[in-house]
Amino acid sequence: MKKRVTIQDIADALGISRNTVSKAINNSDGLAEATRERILAKAVEMGYKQFSYVQAQTEAGQELRLAEEAAPGSMGEIALLTAFHFSGSHFAVTMLDRLKRELAQFGYTIGFYYVSQEDLQQRQLPYPLPHPQTRAYICFEMFNWDYDEMLCGQNLPVLFVDGPSKRLGRPLPADQLYMENGAEFSKLIRKMLRQGKQRFGFVGDIDHCQSFFERYLALRYTMLLADQPVNKDFLILQSHPIEVFHALLQLKELPDLFLCANDYIAMDVINALKKMGKSVPEDVMVCGFDDSAESRALNPSLTTVHIHTQSMAIIAAYLLITRIKEPALDYRTVYVQTELVERETTKLLEGDAE
Repeated sequence: MKKRVTIQDIADALGISRNTVSKAINNSDGLAEATRERILAKAVEMGYKQFSYVQAQTEAGQELRLAEEAAPGSMGEIALLTAFHFSGSHFAVTMLDRLKRELAQFGYTIGFYYVSQEDLQQRQLPYPLPHPQTRAYICFEMFNWDYDEMLCGQNLPVLFVDGPSKRLGRPLPADQLYMENGAEFSKLIRKMLRQGKQRFGFVGDIDHCQSFFERYLALRYTMLLADQPVNKDFLILQSHPIEVFHALLQLKELPDLFLCANDYIAMDVINALKKMGKSVPEDVMVCGFDDSAESRALNPSLTTVHIHTQSMAIIAAYLLITRIKEPALDYRTVYVQTELVERETTKLLEGDAE
């Protein structure tokens, strides 16, 4: 029987303390990101139980496989498709282990398949899909609408965790699972309005995915309901760091707060502002989204929105199992509550109860 890998085994392999490994695996504060990534990579390599669904990507095939120690589930495989290389701090990483355990209770395993650029362009399933054991597809970071339409035509259930932007109004014939994208941004805006702040900006490509679009809409709807204008100069609808930096340079003044589509964009904004000689939060406040490990390690620490990944995993399993059992069900779109986490990048705000 294969020996189970422990935290101490990982610590011994890297020549570091058990406490440091524990901090990395539990996503705790106070650890350099480079160290965290090195530890997580070693945990994946050694087959540590919390990361057993991950295997290193091969250069030749650009293909990921589930490292499954248990016997294959009798009910078949759920094929997880992604066109994105997950980092250790991506919300999907903390969601997938729980999803794997939830599906195992019903006899299903998860297969992990990387969708290459060639697959996207050719609108083809990654090798070796399709195969007879596949019972459903679950998609992470799959934002190519044409490819997603092809996938929905494969005569198998499909669940999108987030999905392509619906700005043009086209629906996908599939179940969809989202984190709640608007409520916590709206909560922060209303709090600032009560304190006399009225200038708000947004940074992020609203066509990248539906969640980015809904986070942008939270600003527009909240200000509309408050009968307040939005300065379009403060809407930087781009995500690339260089484009964001150039857009910031063009501003004649700064808003009171930049709401950013995710934490990484927020960090790019903060770095750009520093290059411009501006301070956060003194000159402008910044809020991200995702509550990544980097958001806590940043100086100043980043105000953000926390995603409840364990709840999302449980609901994803429910959506998949019920769709497999009842394929004629109406398509469902489910949102899971999120939570505003206020840190130093909005520290000028004082406590103000709802």
